Amino acid sequence: MAFGASPHSRDLPVEVTAETLSVDQKDGTAIFTGDVLIAQGDMRLSAPWVKVHYQEGQSEIEKLEAKEGVTLVSGADAAEAQQADYNVSTGIITMDGDVLLVQGASAITGDQMFVDTVAGTARMAGRVKTVLQPQSRGQ
Repeated sequence: MAFGASPHSRDLPVEVTAETLSVDQKDGTAIFTGDVLIAQGDMRLSAPWVKVHYQEGQSEIEKLEAKEGVTLVSGADAAEAQQADYNVSTGIITMDGDVLLVQGASAITGDQMFVDTVAGTARMAGRVKTVLQPQSRGQ
């Protein structure tokens, strides 16, 4: 299935805003808490808690872990889950726990969703459920 308005470039800058920030120089991580919003291009990820892992010895982000209720929006598509991991270098987002994907009038639920932001595709797994709406006769 498609996800987002168009394929996403992982080379775009990642902007993070939050209420608080704690940095651990030893392990190369930063924890953002309180109304965390992460933006990259037209993609937005929000959660109460996000841990950012930086590439060893660099300031570039390697991956993001979001917990405690995550919302991901790209174009007209929106997804919710208990947690999400975003590997910035590969462009893969894994969402876990009570995943809900809304695309227009359609909704799909499952245990996990894998989003390839580069290809603009997504795959649901784990007891997937959807309701298909018939087209009205006038269309």
